[in-house]
Amino acid sequence: MYRIGVTGHRSIPAEARPHVLAGLRAAFRGRERATHALSSLAVGADQLFADLALARGAELTAVIPSGDYEACFESAADLARYRALKARAVREVRLDFPHSTDEAYYAAGAYIADHCDRLLAVWDGLPARGLGGTGDIVTYARTLGRPVTVIWRDGVLRG
Repeated sequence: MYRIGVTGHRSIPAEARPHVLAGLRAAFRGRERATHALSSLAVGADQLFADLALARGAELTAVIPSGDYEACFESAADLARYRALKARAVREVRLDFPHSTDEAYYAAGAYIADHCDRLLAVWDGLPARGLGGTGDIVTYARTLGRPVTVIWRDGVLRG
């Protein structure tokens, strides 16, 4: 089974969104063998990826960074979407962090990088804004020798 993981920004500007969606869709094109997707199901790139993966018949593993992860969702709609995606996952990996900290986010991203064959990074190329941000996970995956596909529209900066 081919395993694709995701890391990416929570905020994707409107002008980058069509490019990001096209890049994520392209990652699933031509997959003749079964595909497994790994995501933390955060708002933004993680949820877009999970939606597309499930729509294409991939099995989903939800990597939950902490015991209080649900408290990090800012709106009822975001939390509902997270719960709906998590309910469709075939597997849930819950890390042993009681609280959602930068260390928990880094550990979740590292778990995804450790367990995928390719990492998709919805990333503007800038350094992470905190430990465990997209830039940190890309760097980590590359130190493992993991293939990383960066998906972003040139010239667009995240908010």
